[in-house]
Amino acid sequence: MIPQAQFAVVGGSGTLSSDFPLGANDSGVSIIEDGLQFETPYGKSPSFRLFSIDGRNVLTCKMHGWRQGTSRADASRQIFWVFREAGVKRILTEGGVGTANHLLDIRDFMIPDDYLDLSVRKDVELEGRYLLVMRDPLCAELREELLTRTASHFSGRIFRRGTYAVTDGRHFESPAEVAMLKGHADIIGQSLCPEVYLAREIGACIAGLYFVVNYGEGLVKDWSHEDLKDIFYNDAPMISRIIIDTIRNMKEERSCECAGLRKETLLKGIYNP
Repeated sequence: MIPQAQFAVVGGSGTLSSDFPLGANDSGVSIIEDGLQFETPYGKSPSFRLFSIDGRNVLTCKMHGWRQGTSRADASRQIFWVFREAGVKRILTEGGVGTANHLLDIRDFMIPDDYLDLSVRKDVELEGRYLLVMRDPLCAELREELLTRTASHFSGRIFRRGTYAVTDGRHFESPAEVAMLKGHADIIGQSLCPEVYLAREIGACIAGLYFVVNYGEGLVKDWSHEDLKDIFYNDAPMISRIIIDTIRNMKEERSCECAGLRKETLLKGIYNP
């Protein structure tokens, strides 16, 4: 049986080293069950952790379910199928990103409000029965709460809007690719798509908190692997605390428009006989 949870966290590189949510050392957090795996139409799911924040149940998995032997597309389908069956309505993501905007610096936070999908995974869906309206793709309500909670834990720069360019990776981008993105995107990463589509497909809100960990190639200066390592190990507990406090303080009822931005497909004979 898949447990019920209103909230979910898709873990990225920002919290990986802190054994989320345990690294936050929050007395209101308790682990309910660990190592949960489920059979899905797209294969066996990655391992989930079910935990509680002051009585609110949360499902989480590490690094978007990416693992050897499973394509990233199938990992995404497995995760969001489980979220749908669990009744998840609000999803938070996090991760480290590079820059496409030369005004951004290492250890700046960005809570993007839009995306640019340069991945080749655009056909990742569950049943495909909905037309997905990608107006306001990242929930304004969740983003506002993330902004408030980030400011309470972090004294540096926090940007409340911006565009996240999604590339396939797993390599970093070339100088020419970064130059192409400059002026069109602010940050670059590998993990907002197809998550943003799948969240809309299951009727859930999604928003993300992203920490700048490297300069894009050809911008400002060469990035440092030492800086990357320091951020990975030292800042994860803070990011965990921000995510936990965001979930803790969200209002029970949604007042955003996210749920109304999916429509039944008109292609009835193909997707919805």
